[in-house]
Amino acid sequence: MDRQNGIARQHDYTYIDTPQRVGYFAEQGWLVPVTATPDFTLHAVSFPFARPEVELFLRRLGAQYRRACGEQLVVTSLTRPATRQPHNASARSVHPTGMAVDLRYSWNRTCRRWLENVLTSLERQGLLEATLERSPRHYHVALFPTQYSTYVETLAASQVASASEATPSPAVASVATASVSTTSEATISGTTAYLVRSGDSLWTIARRHGTTVDDLRDVNGIRGNHIVVGQLLDVPVGS
Repeated sequence: MDRQNGIARQHDYTYIDTPQRVGYFAEQGWLVPVTATPDFTLHAVSFPFARPEVELFLRRLGAQYRRACGEQLVVTSLTRPATRQPHNASARSVHPTGMAVDLRYSWNRTCRRWLENVLTSLERQGLLEATLERSPRHYHVALFPTQYSTYVETLAASQVASASEATPSPAVASVATASVSTTSEATISGTTAYLVRSGDSLWTIARRHGTTVDDLRDVNGIRGNHIVVGQLLDVPVGS
């Protein structure tokens, strides 16, 4: 708890006290909406908002979790204002800051083992703290936003570099495309990896790459317009 509260202070996070303040923080963009995806769902979450890094964490973890064991990750709590904390919550809980998330305990041993191994690995890297709570049984995760976003950005940059090394040189590419460019209607479809930078939006990325915001959303499974620095996008290219 000391470390979690220390991280909250480092980020100058407010301990939100009322539901109205949760709404205000969401309006300002300090909290973002968290919506269910095919990979994770929300169960009885009164305030489906969190810090942007928590939303990114859930999207990444949910996709990996579903691939690993075949079921959806279940989120049971996100931001909770201090006046809506359960009776057994710690007075020092960081749920009111928006940097915490509760995950349902799975009775599927394969899923449970996978999730515990991943959370333990991320904890060892100093990216979060995870606790198995017993009443009711669930995983409480306090995410360290700066540390996690730096981790994702580094990982994404490495993936972009790997993708660049695998891309054929212009001379090779021109030979490869020449064989299919026999008519003016021939198309070359595919995607390219793009690392989101500060100041980017879906609109600016789409315009820069000659595609549309709707296509970006479809390819990346994005709802709304929220993206974060360090996020790796697949961008449709070529026509």
